[in-house]
Amino acid sequence: MAISSLSFACRPSFPFRPSLFHRIQKVRFSSVAAIKTLDVQENVIKGNSRNLGDFKAPEWRKLSSKELGIGNSLISGPTKKVLNGLKKKGYEVYLVGGCVRDLILKRIPKDFDIITSAELKEVVRAFSRCEIVGKWFPICHVHIGDTIVEVSSFSTIGRKFKVGLRNDIGCPIDCDEKDYLRWKNCLQRDFTINGLMFDPYKRIVYDYMGGLEDIKKAKVRTVIPANNFFSRGPCSNSALDKPRIMMEMNYMLAYGSAEASLRILWKFGLLELLLPFQAAYFVRDGFKRRDKRSNMLLCLFSNLDKLLAPDRPCHNSLWVGILAFHRALVDQPRDPMVVAAFCLAVHNGGDILGGVNMARKITKPHDTSFHELTKPQDLDSEVLINEVVDFAASVKQVLSWMTDEHYVSLAMAEYPQAPYSDLVFFPLAVYLRVCRIFKCSKEGPEKGFMPKQGRKIDYEMLGLGRGLQEVRHTFARVVFDTVYPLN
Repeated sequence: MAISSLSFACRPSFPFRPSLFHRIQKVRFSSVAAIKTLDVQENVIKGNSRNLGDFKAPEWRKLSSKELGIGNSLISGPTKKVLNGLKKKGYEVYLVGGCVRDLILKRIPKDFDIITSAELKEVVRAFSRCEIVGKWFPICHVHIGDTIVEVSSFSTIGRKFKVGLRNDIGCPIDCDEKDYLRWKNCLQRDFTINGLMFDPYKRIVYDYMGGLEDIKKAKVRTVIPANNFFSRGPCSNSALDKPRIMMEMNYMLAYGSAEASLRILWKFGLLELLLPFQAAYFVRDGFKRRDKRSNMLLCLFSNLDKLLAPDRPCHNSLWVGILAFHRALVDQPRDPMVVAAFCLAVHNGGDILGGVNMARKITKPHDTSFHELTKPQDLDSEVLINEVVDFAASVKQVLSWMTDEHYVSLAMAEYPQAPYSDLVFFPLAVYLRVCRIFKCSKEGPEKGFMPKQGRKIDYEMLGLGRGLQEVRHTFARVVFDTVYPLN
């Protein structure tokens, strides 16, 4: 599928933390083998073992990165520039989270998270192209060429999570101030294997949560005791860090591994908690936990993955929009011509009449394996226009449901064995942005609409969400590559 500057080109016949989860009736949490095993040499520099009631805190370890086989060669160039820039100004800098885990496993991380002793305002002053993003969980986006490097601050996290943690886990003993700051930050991680911190200058890996031992055993274990992690009752609602959940979901769906991430979430029973509407679709589709088959939702995200990469992410409004678009088709399957006309209208600034005229030229057959698409009918223009208007309204309605706790809680209601979830983590700004993306009218394109020039994706515009046309263009490509596959 190729998309040109003003229309679709054809080929050949187509013209154109704590807790993420809450209120679960019954949870049995056991460590899950999710990563390959690794032999780690026990080069322990310092260790403390503490018993806190029924919870035994893990032994602290500071290990030489050389003994773990970690070299700085796997750290991306833009990440090194940010690390060096902050280090030269006298700040402490560390790599933290999943990238450290990947380095230990000899994998190339898809993204690098940096945490520093600098205040975010000091990070902004250190780089010419840098801004603070996020209201509830602010971080810095540092622009190095076409790459965005995310930097968080110990001070920000300390202010946000200063309540309750010392009482929940216990204050560490015999540690200096830097140890305490690192340890406190690691408490905010979801799983122990993501609670590792790496100083690339001292070449030390800090493990306060027992993550290395869990990597050796190929286990995934929560940082805090499972009975606290999977808590029940209204108190857990106030403890939810929804911006952090949104950020983690964006890492999974916006960087080129969305299909695999959705399969993993489904496999381990987490999709029901995070995306209940999509989980209900899997259940109704008879999709088993380890199913190797595909479906339309997975195909949509597979085609999105082909356009993205760790250094070429999309804005979160794109994957949220795809979720809403697909759910609307699940609720009411549509004629392929209606879907095509809607997507062409979206691509062309909401111009329904233009989208309908372009869609009528399509001769390529659609994928008949998707039950979300009905058998094609010979719809006249007036009927087709009305169908597109109705479909656009249904997508907006689904988006509204996805951001309403009441409707989210009902998504899995017909499956009494499913865990209860009314979790809504999409911020209002994303909801409003997706509504703008899908705004369609019979009156022509929106005011000020500028058609996209060329087929090449501007990944800086797509990642930052500046303007809507790049997101609309990519959305249309993904849908057409799914509904009208080349092969």
